Amino acid sequence: MDMVASLTARDLNKLYENPFICEAILRSLPPLAKKYVFQMLYIDGAIPAKTMEEWVLPDGFTKHKVAIDRLVQLRLFSEEKKKETTYRLNSTFQSNLQKHLINGGALPREPMPSGITARLPTLEDLEAYAIGQWECFLLQLISSAQAERPTNFSSSMMKVFQRGLLIQRDKEAPRLTESGFQFLLMDTNAQLWYIVREYISNSQAYNLNTLSEIQRSMIKDFADLGLVKLQQGRKESWFIPTKLATNLSMSLTDSSARKEGFVVVETNFRMYAYSTSKLHCEILRLFSKIEYQLPNLIVGAITKESLYNAFENGITAEQIISFLQQNAHPRVADRIPSVPENVCDQIRLWESDLNRVEMTPAHYYEEFPSRDVFEAACDYARDRSGLLWEDSKKMRLVVNAEIHMHMREFLRGQNK
Repeated sequence: MDMVASLTARDLNKLYENPFICEAILRSLPPLAKKYVFQMLYIDGAIPAKTMEEWVLPDGFTKHKVAIDRLVQLRLFSEEKKKETTYRLNSTFQSNLQKHLINGGALPREPMPSGITARLPTLEDLEAYAIGQWECFLLQLISSAQAERPTNFSSSMMKVFQRGLLIQRDKEAPRLTESGFQFLLMDTNAQLWYIVREYISNSQAYNLNTLSEIQRSMIKDFADLGLVKLQQGRKESWFIPTKLATNLSMSLTDSSARKEGFVVVETNFRMYAYSTSKLHCEILRLFSKIEYQLPNLIVGAITKESLYNAFENGITAEQIISFLQQNAHPRVADRIPSVPENVCDQIRLWESDLNRVEMTPAHYYEEFPSRDVFEAACDYARDRSGLLWEDSKKMRLVVNAEIHMHMREFLRGQNK
C-alpha cells in the first residue's frame, strides 16, 4: 500500500472514483484508521485534530498517530493548518464509499457456462498455482538459472522490472539493483502492491468497466505473477482471482492475512528454516551463510561476512530484522521478541560499522509558483527514485543530480 501512497493526487482521485477500489483501500487500513473513516463518512466539514485525539485513550496515542499519518499519506485526509490543525475526508473517496455501502453490489460478470464451472480448480489447486507462479517469478529475479521452468514475461512486464528492480548493461545478463535486493525481503503484499503500482504507472490503464485489448494484456501479465488463473473455454476465456489478489485488500495488520512463518533464529546466530522451498533458501542466502539443506530443513548462520555482503547490496539491518520477525516459525512467533535481542542488536552494530558519510551530487529547488506544481515535482522525483529531501511547509526540495535535466523539462511543462 506504500506504493499506492506514492501516486499523485490526480491519480489517487481517479482511483477513488471506483467504489470497489475504495472498499479495497478501506480494508487495507490499520484498524484505528478504518474507525476514523467510518466516523467521518457522513461529516461534510473538517474535524479539529484535538477533537480526534479525544477519540482514543492516552495509551493509544502512538496508534492514533500511525493512523493519521496513513490517512494523510493516502490523501484520504486533507490536512488544513490555519488557527488549528483540522482533517477533512477526501470528498471523492467519501462519496463513492457512501454509495458502495448503501447500494452494495458485486463486480459485473457474465454468467459462467456449466462446461467451465465443471472444470474449475479447487481452492487448494488455485493456491498451489499462485504460490508456484509467484515463487518462480521471485527465483527468476534472483537468478534465471534458479527457476525450474522458464517464465517468459512480456515486454510490458519487463519494463516494470527494469524501472527499479533490475539493471542491464550492454550484453550482460540483467542483475538486481539495490531496490531489487530490498524488494525480495518485503512482505508479499508489499511486493504485489509495488508491481501493481509500477504496472499501472507504466500502462496508465484505469478503466475496468470493460476488458479492452490493454486490459486483456494486463490479465495475462497478472496470470504470469499468479494473481489470477486463466480458464479457457471452447469459445471464451475466463480468469479467476487467486489468494494473492484477494489478500491485497486486507490490512497487513490483519492476522488472518499473514502467512505461516518458517524461520527460527537462536542466540548463537544459528538459523533453522523449516521449508522445502528453493525460494526461501535463496532469500536467506542474501544475508546469511547457508551450511546445508535437508529435504525440509535449511540450516545456516548469520555471520559478519554474510551481513556485509547484504549491506553492500543495499539491504538494511532493519529490513533483515523485519523479514526474520515476519517469517518467524509458529514455535517462536508468539515470543517477545521472536528474534533474540542480541542478534538484532549485533545486526544493527555491524551495519553501523559500514555507515560512512557519502557525497551525493544534488540540485536544490525552491520558489515554486504554486503548491500543486511543488507536489507534482515531488511526485515526479519520487517516482524516479530521485527525491533526496523535501520541505512541504516552505515548498523546497532536493533531487539527485541524475534526474536534474528531466526535472527541468518537467517543470518547464508545468509552467506553460
